[in-house]
Amino acid sequence: MKSLVDAVKAGSLLVSDGAWGTFLQLKGLKPGECPELWNLDRPDDVAAVARSYVEAGADMVQTNSFGANRLKLAHYGLAERASEINEAAARLSRQEAGPNRWVIASMGPTGKFLITEEVTEAELLEAFGEQARALELGGADALCVETMSDLQEACLAVRAAKAQTRLEVICTFTFDRQADGSYRTMMGLSPAEAARGAVEAGADVIGSNCGNGLAGMVEIVAQMRKACPETPILVHANAGLPVHKDGKDVYPETPALMASQTEPLIRAGANILGGCCGTTPAHIAELARAVRLLWNPQQG
Repeated sequence: MKSLVDAVKAGSLLVSDGAWGTFLQLKGLKPGECPELWNLDRPDDVAAVARSYVEAGADMVQTNSFGANRLKLAHYGLAERASEINEAAARLSRQEAGPNRWVIASMGPTGKFLITEEVTEAELLEAFGEQARALELGGADALCVETMSDLQEACLAVRAAKAQTRLEVICTFTFDRQADGSYRTMMGLSPAEAARGAVEAGADVIGSNCGNGLAGMVEIVAQMRKACPETPILVHANAGLPVHKDGKDVYPETPALMASQTEPLIRAGANILGGCCGTTPAHIAELARAVRLLWNPQQG
């Protein structure tokens, strides 16, 4: 296959997959349980998530490795199994993706903050580098540094991934709408600042995930596109903003409603569309149909 960047530059509109964490919860993941350990203990259930998105029409699937850096795994006493867990995560998605779809391996934040001196730059580089190497070994095609709010941590993750692997690197941030209508990360970062910083660090693809439904992503993408006119943009949107109902968060956007908002997002500059919290294979199937009505992709 072509690389993701080559596919986008050739004019492709691509469809990514949807939520993983909420899917695993439906399969029995308990509160406080380490989801990434399922790669070793319940591999069939993890593989089934990837398979469901492949069957829904996704061009790429993620991996069950969002919190699989050693700093986060230490909470479960699993730091020394980080490489094993990540390699298994990539291998499971690779087997379901087959030869004609990409595996974009998930790398989430560590939960540690440089500003409070909980962690050093060297420790972050080591943790992200270890994770990236294992994901490449397991068969990933690209690394997706995601759900970032701090530019420094995001850039360290990107640099570690670029230094330790030969893979393309995606970097996405989570933004919230402010009282004045602007969008900022938890650390005060604007979409334009995030985009420029990630590209300067070496990211091949930039974007946003979580925090917003597709409609809320339009302005974020427009700002990123203006800041970085040539860089591919990926969006993993929630199924709308969550509503707390009967003791749990419910995501209100139906597959059809989510898909109906595809065209404005593409016009704003998005190249790869997928889902985050609350999205299901049904959402991705509708999204894929909507995208292919606008463009008939030809994977290389």
